[in-house]
Amino acid sequence: MTRPAAVEAPKPSFGWRWLAPLIFVFLWSGGFAVAKIGLRDSTPMAFLAVRYLLVIIVLAALLAIIRPALPGHWRSYWHLAVTGFCIQVLYFGLSYLGFWLGASAGGLALIVCLQPILVGLLAPGLVSETVNWQRWAGLVLGLSGAAIVIIARSEVNMQSLPGTLCAVGALAGITAGTLYEKRFGLNHHPVLANFVQYLLGFAVIGPLALLVETPVIHFTQSFVLCLVYLVLGNSLIAVTLLLAMIRAGEASRVSALFFLVPPVAAAMAFVAIGEIMPPAAWLGMAVAALGVAIASRT
Repeated sequence: MTRPAAVEAPKPSFGWRWLAPLIFVFLWSGGFAVAKIGLRDSTPMAFLAVRYLLVIIVLAALLAIIRPALPGHWRSYWHLAVTGFCIQVLYFGLSYLGFWLGASAGGLALIVCLQPILVGLLAPGLVSETVNWQRWAGLVLGLSGAAIVIIARSEVNMQSLPGTLCAVGALAGITAGTLYEKRFGLNHHPVLANFVQYLLGFAVIGPLALLVETPVIHFTQSFVLCLVYLVLGNSLIAVTLLLAMIRAGEASRVSALFFLVPPVAAAMAFVAIGEIMPPAAWLGMAVAALGVAIASRT
């Protein structure tokens, strides 16, 4: 009698485990500076509305080509819409409004950097996720490193109280979106999930642009380039990777990646436009990277 051949356990994908977080951090980090540049030629809600509309057009074309299976229950759409509201409306909407009201990119990034700490505090009760001492050590190191980078580059000026309040609201939005997606997110096709979420975002931001501001958009070359980056890099790739990583891993471990955003954004500004990186900022980047490495270990 022949013995059945041994079945090899599936090996984790090297590309997924390492490449996805790297791409996410790189694309997400560039979004702060790019949004700031784009807001020179547009009011915040109008900027977001145009961005979301372009994303919806691209996703609608992909849906027509791919034709993914549709959810069989209305609750699936509800869960997608709630996550979309938290991220697309609260996080991005309040971030753009905060920039418009005078918040510095570094100051806003520093407040949003508290997201992994909040997720670590809330995850045990909300998504039954244990955060051990090693994860906490990594989160604290990551936050310390990100703060060192921002303070070293003197970007913590938050003179605008409305801008600061918007940053706090954006922090609440991205935290709630992460935890909700971890608890209720399902394995829907990413194109369908993004389409529902951006449709919800546009349905809220579009009318808001008409109610709270006089929409102004100057389609300069720099504004168009900012739109291309934000639509393709942030909206279609980075957000998809973020939601996929949350579903596949632990919320607190994925959230630790946000500590790398200020250091990587600073490094990108140094390479692209020659912004000075003080020695302390490079040290902070190393501390943040070490913290994320510790917090991300399984």
